[in-house]
Amino acid sequence: MRLVAVAATLLLSLAASAETFSTPAQLIAAMHDRYASKWYHTLTFKQDSITYKSDGTQSAEVWYEALLLPGHLRIDIGSPNSGNGMLFVNSHLYIYKDGKLAKDQDYIHPLLVLGFDVYGQPAETTMQQLKDLDFDLTSIHEETFNGRPTYVVGAKQGDLKARQFWVDKERLYFVRLVEPSKQDPGQMQDIGFEDYKPAKGGGWVAEHVTVRSDDKLVFEERYSDVKIDPALPENSFDPKQFVQSGSGEGK
Repeated sequence: MRLVAVAATLLLSLAASAETFSTPAQLIAAMHDRYASKWYHTLTFKQDSITYKSDGTQSAEVWYEALLLPGHLRIDIGSPNSGNGMLFVNSHLYIYKDGKLAKDQDYIHPLLVLGFDVYGQPAETTMQQLKDLDFDLTSIHEETFNGRPTYVVGAKQGDLKARQFWVDKERLYFVRLVEPSKQDPGQMQDIGFEDYKPAKGGGWVAEHVTVRSDDKLVFEERYSDVKIDPALPENSFDPKQFVQSGSGEGK
């Protein structure tokens, strides 16, 4: 009986890895269905953020991040008590400086949607967000990325000038985003989710993020002190209580 169970598990695994999707909608639904019951709901980590400047120098900051799926991301820049950071809450961005709200605007964070929210919200919601982000949701093809088969949504074969995202074919996690730079829309920004580690329960965490412009590394994030499903203060994502609430990290 044990051999039969092992064989059945192997067959199911092979079938899943061999699945082929012909539309972005099928892919997004499969990403959700694969992990919806396994993916974590909250996540915190310390992040070393390194900026590479055009003159060859670099600068570094420590960020503390807290995530609540779907749609909630808190970033404290430096000490969580400094009042500097950002909140991404339900497709809105709030920026704080010295304890005061400096800016707020409607904003769908593509990395939050593709790297996390896709597993914690209905596939239809993700598809609408991707449409609002101007991805071409009629285009999907396969490529090899870092030695692994991937799906590419939003561009034709060989086109790295169109807004697009890449998903690992076997594991169905997000690995790459190519989009126009927010600072210079004439340049393409290439963002990679790397160094994935299995998370408790069956999900994944990419502990290294890179941002390249014109094939040059301009920014990277390295995660440490990663906590899966920690309890978070109730007001962590309340825009009116950003300074008082803190992320629960770095204290």
